[in-house]
Amino acid sequence: MNKNTFIVGFMLFAIFFGAGNLIFPPKLGFESGLGFWPAILGFVTTGVGLPLLGILVATRYEGGYKKALEDIHPWISILLLGAIYLTIGPFFAIPRTAATAFDMAVIPFIGGADTVALFLFTLVYFGITLWVSLNPTKMVDRIGAILTPVLLIAIIALVVRMATILMGGEYINTSTGMNNPLVTGFIEGYQTMDVLASFAFSVVVMNAIRAKSDKNSSFIKQATLASIVAAMALAFIYIAIGWIGNNMPLSTQTLAEVSEKGQNLGVFILNESTTQSFGALGRSLLGLIVTLACLTTAIGLVVATSSYFNSIFPRISYRNYAILFTLIGFGLANQGLNAVISKSVPVLLVLYPISMTAMLLLLVNLVMPLPKLAKGLSIVLVAIISILSVMGSPLIDNLPLKAYSMEWLPFAILGCVIGLIIAKVRANQPLNKAV
Repeated sequence: MNKNTFIVGFMLFAIFFGAGNLIFPPKLGFESGLGFWPAILGFVTTGVGLPLLGILVATRYEGGYKKALEDIHPWISILLLGAIYLTIGPFFAIPRTAATAFDMAVIPFIGGADTVALFLFTLVYFGITLWVSLNPTKMVDRIGAILTPVLLIAIIALVVRMATILMGGEYINTSTGMNNPLVTGFIEGYQTMDVLASFAFSVVVMNAIRAKSDKNSSFIKQATLASIVAAMALAFIYIAIGWIGNNMPLSTQTLAEVSEKGQNLGVFILNESTTQSFGALGRSLLGLIVTLACLTTAIGLVVATSSYFNSIFPRISYRNYAILFTLIGFGLANQGLNAVISKSVPVLLVLYPISMTAMLLLLVNLVMPLPKLAKGLSIVLVAIISILSVMGSPLIDNLPLKAYSMEWLPFAILGCVIGLIIAKVRANQPLNKAV
């Protein structure tokens, strides 16, 4: 690995390292108890491994996922990417950035959730978001380029400090509340939404890698090595802050108070560990850094989502899309962080299997070219099964792998096999008629 590999790797890390993602590992760490390692392994698999695999698959297709999905069927591309952009945009990720910033920067100082304070905070937050989104400049990228390293340094300092505090303690988290920590962690990793981001931003990421890569080295090799660097950095951060959550002694009374105040447990653990490490000033500083990082993420998501839909449906102007998506984010953010997260889970349980199926099909297609019908039928079947599963249909209860939330996988394989058979029969029909 050379210097350029690390530059590209950390750039890739910065793209996926969102401030909003910090709240999930501490909560998972605390709730997993003795099952911490399988839980965090599952989380890292879907929160780190799959997104970077998604980028590696995209590098093998000119035009990224948008073009690859259009080749399967234009409607699959529009429906899947449209749903992904709406999810990582106005309906979940954008309001989550505002709600996370509020929980990190404001709630510790007002003592609990407050609808008026949340409304005023999000009014200013989304006012700035819209103002910058309507006039996007390189300023946001430059601020983001500064904030990500600062946030990373702050998190590393927090981890090191908390390690010195917690390692000497006698507390052991003996909770065994998770029946299957590996599966729980696997599903919790969906909430980072980074697999969806790898679909939505594949072309942007690929262009950025090309711009920074060594011109004398293979693009795919550079992307692969850079992905390894990014994966190691992301995994370290998630495991470290998950470990803090797992080793943080929280009494039943404290947990009851957190729940009563409407706070997110992951945010509370981060705030509590920061206060223990660096005092109230350190907590305020981390809250400010997270808020600014969330703000730049929200601006980037509004710009990207508005640009995508303007390219698909150009009759509506970019400006109107930006206003609409900002207003949706503002409205949803005022429901609070826990509400935003809880409402996103069913959507993610539908979109992730479809996205993973598309990614795996395109990966297999590199080794063994698959007919369009095989890929399309597989994606459609998985979409049907995922929707039925989230709806709680009794038809799904006894399916293979249901206990592991992988009931869609046999149908992905079945759809592909049926598509292959039909394509082969169709290919042989002219020959049979001639005979």
